Amino acid sequence: MPSGKQRGFTLIELMVVLVIIGIASAAVGLSLKPDPLQLLRKDAERLAQLLQVAQAEARADGRPITWQATAKGFAFSRRAPSGNGVDDLRGDALLRPRAWETPGLQVRIEPGQRLILNAEWITPPLRLVLSDGRHSLGVERSAAGQLRVVEQP
Repeated sequence: MPSGKQRGFTLIELMVVLVIIGIASAAVGLSLKPDPLQLLRKDAERLAQLLQVAQAEARADGRPITWQATAKGFAFSRRAPSGNGVDDLRGDALLRPRAWETPGLQVRIEPGQRLILNAEWITPPLRLVLSDGRHSLGVERSAAGQLRVVEQP
């Protein structure tokens, strides 16, 4: 014959345990650092997309667009519509200056030192090598102007 006392956990006890597990999981998740290769890949893919946009803009507008990189970020610029001065495209939603997400990113342009996107439909092949010191990824442009992210040895 069963006694009047039941065994088990109450709903409140189970909820308290679940809340503690959730808080512990969140603390562990927030303490993890992002994968450096993932940040580098994100920068490379974003750069490939924006270079594609800049190339299309240069073809539509007829004015060449120059891309320049620093350790902190990159920017696009072109000759102002009046012909006097330079438009740094700060007001452009897509081609505005941007910061790298990868800390200490280094960029190498092969071949040459400057990257100029012009109205030509056939362009010389180009490779940008992005490196964080440990990992390297390339952004390659084919003669047809297609850009893709590739692993670097």
